Amino acid sequence: MTSDAIVVEHLRVQRGGREVLPDLSLRVPRGQVVGLLGPSGGGKSTLMRSVVGVQVVAGGSVTVLGEPAGSPALRARVGYLTQAASVYADLTVRDNVRYFARVLGVGADAADRAIAAVDLTDHAGARVENLSGGQLSRAGLACTLVGDPEVLVLDEPTVGLDPVLRRDLWEIFRGLAADGRTLLVSSHVMDEAVRCDRLVLLRAGRVLSDSTLPDLLSRTGTDDAEAAFLALVDEDAAHDGGAA
Repeated sequence: MTSDAIVVEHLRVQRGGREVLPDLSLRVPRGQVVGLLGPSGGGKSTLMRSVVGVQVVAGGSVTVLGEPAGSPALRARVGYLTQAASVYADLTVRDNVRYFARVLGVGADAADRAIAAVDLTDHAGARVENLSGGQLSRAGLACTLVGDPEVLVLDEPTVGLDPVLRRDLWEIFRGLAADGRTLLVSSHVMDEAVRCDRLVLLRAGRVLSDSTLPDLLSRTGTDDAEAAFLALVDEDAAHDGGAA
């Protein structure tokens, strides 16, 4: 069994006549929280869509848990949380999670466990449209967790949340990794870097760095992830002849 949950090799993706990912290669180790960081428009969502097999690609390959991305065999093994909430506003939290449980062929008990895992048991009977932003994010995460996936692909799961809610969600993510799951989490909030086992910094569809935070700071001679990222952007622009 390979030690990598996700293997991306020479991935090329074109959207709207533009090459979003020109030639991207990446490996995500099993059982880690890997942060995919970078500015909006850098290709993070496109990469994640490719990992879950819903993105048309122009070349290269993406393998997840030893299977081609999007394979039927991965349907229950990979969980995907999109930026926009993929839940039904007019249903309760419980009804939403139980619906996804039926789709994945698991029982109501699995839905109850997923709701408990995101600390929403007290709000299980609440309609989604009445939830706060943080509760809505956790409801979507419960739907993603209900099939007990081995790999979780989370696209900007903390966007728009206050620091306390972001901290609470990251505690859930760390707990999932401690249980052996692999998480690929995208963000443009650089201070979330300290919560990841490994960081992938993406800009203009290219990987500027793939390392631990201490290694990144050592390499750039900086004190935090944002300063490190800016240093890498400047280095990249200089390498390209000054074209930012």
